[in-house]
Amino acid sequence: MIKIGIRPIIDRREGSQDVRGSLEVQTMNMAKSAKTLIESKVKDRFGNPVECVVADGTIGGVAEAAACREKFDREGVCGTLSVTPCWCYGSETMDMDKTIPKAIWGFNGTERPGAVYLAAVLAAHTQKGIPAFSIYGREVKEATDRSIPSDVEEKILRFARSATALGEMKGKAYLSVGNVSMGIAGSIVNPDLFEKYLGMRCEYKDMSEIIRRVDQGIYDHEEFERAYAWVRKNCTEGEDVYNGAAEKSRADKDKDWEYSVKMALIMRDIMDGNDKLKEMGWNEEGNGNNAIAAGFQGQRQWTDFMPNGDFMEAILCSSFDWNGIRHPYVVATENDCLNGVSMLFGHLLTNSASIFSDVRTFWSPESVKRVTGKELSGYAANGIIHLINSGASSLDGSGQQEIGGKPAMKPFWDISPEEAQRCLDATDWVPGNLGYFRGGGFSSKFKTKGGMPITMCRLNMVDGLGPILQIAEGYTCDVDDEIYRIIDKRTDPGWPTTWFAPILTGEGAFTDVYSVMANWGANHGASVYGHVGADLITLASMLRIPVNMHNVPKERIFRPSAWNAFGTNDLEGADFRACGNYGPIYR
Repeated sequence: MIKIGIRPIIDRREGSQDVRGSLEVQTMNMAKSAKTLIESKVKDRFGNPVECVVADGTIGGVAEAAACREKFDREGVCGTLSVTPCWCYGSETMDMDKTIPKAIWGFNGTERPGAVYLAAVLAAHTQKGIPAFSIYGREVKEATDRSIPSDVEEKILRFARSATALGEMKGKAYLSVGNVSMGIAGSIVNPDLFEKYLGMRCEYKDMSEIIRRVDQGIYDHEEFERAYAWVRKNCTEGEDVYNGAAEKSRADKDKDWEYSVKMALIMRDIMDGNDKLKEMGWNEEGNGNNAIAAGFQGQRQWTDFMPNGDFMEAILCSSFDWNGIRHPYVVATENDCLNGVSMLFGHLLTNSASIFSDVRTFWSPESVKRVTGKELSGYAANGIIHLINSGASSLDGSGQQEIGGKPAMKPFWDISPEEAQRCLDATDWVPGNLGYFRGGGFSSKFKTKGGMPITMCRLNMVDGLGPILQIAEGYTCDVDDEIYRIIDKRTDPGWPTTWFAPILTGEGAFTDVYSVMANWGANHGASVYGHVGADLITLASMLRIPVNMHNVPKERIFRPSAWNAFGTNDLEGADFRACGNYGPIYR
């Protein structure tokens, strides 16, 4: 269970005036209010409420701070929130643990100088090299007011969501099945990134492990029969748009379906383990690899003679399968671990499924008009980016789920069976292009509904600098059917399409849609539902990963207060300088 620690900080002076005694109730009420807020609004990826662990009593000095630290160590908290309405002794009460993120909420009231303590203890954090997030309400409140102002609530929840994501990654593994795909640098799996920045480890399996498990029957045979029957009922096989006279026979296609389903079962088992395998006598295989994310090399050493991994990736990344509605997995196409991490960031912050895409083509209004004779409109009016990939685009990405009557991608616990079925019905499974996928297989094909707010991000590695993150908030777009038909036919007519229009600021990388495409740092991107760029920025600052490109409004950016010491005008430059100064959190 994911846990966040809450530290109620107090002025420890007792004596005849009993300052401490006069503040005990107010201070503990702040802690209780924060606990109620977080536990009611923040969940882990399995839908469990995040638990808040409150110190056994208020913290007025070093001894009580140490006792709190011991309790939090036992409980395994992944972040701490200190709360106070008053002046306290900063360097004596502060959280000194450098390995977990921390925030401080100083109550904005006039009776006691909570703002003075907040400023003093933040200065101590900065001086000692222990960055902390500052939370201070804009409006003055009454001392008896137990409500949490909306601006304070926003920051507490942003901190809690990001700390929860950090806590869920820590101690888990990235599972690399295969190696480098087609020379894609993102599939060079570097353990330094995972160990130093994410608190994860890397596990490596050869793709032949899948062949071994198929050949030796190391999978749940009853589940396979059930899964295969479900797939043939719910996964519509589309027209073979690629192969013409070279099209595979019906018997060979059926064999590809069988193998594709077995690949999905086996990849899940390699990630999670499976007690059924232990019952079958395969104890080692049943243990799994404690993987929170994975990647599959596929091309070319696999796909030149085996069915592609597209079905495996797409169904695992979706929020449902033959076992019903369940949490989505993160399985990156072509073992692009950097895009896998990007998918993971978005998934952990939203609890919804991720879309893995090629950032394929920028279509200007002029190019669309020339090629199709039609004009773009709505969100697409300034041009669109064609997001398309044969692999790990979750079926949730079809946009068949709804929030308030509008297309959405939801946490699995909010998805109805009818919504899951609509995603399946909106998807065809096209026989693989035998020029690319000589071993056959099936790729999902759907058209994402327009009007969804989404955020696309990408982690990149820069020599001499380390990891950097790119973020683009925007909307999915509907286009005229004729525009879609013509562009789809000339691109890859057997793959899922998402038309993406980033929100433009008129500056830098977001001057226009072309600039977004031109400044994107790799051939892949990961998209999740909602405008969550601010959460991604907060998480990145916790991990000491600078953000080199984003269109998040300045007022939504929430980083540790120490970042101000590196510059308050050029916030992007300050972020780079701060992350470089502090270095990765797990170094």
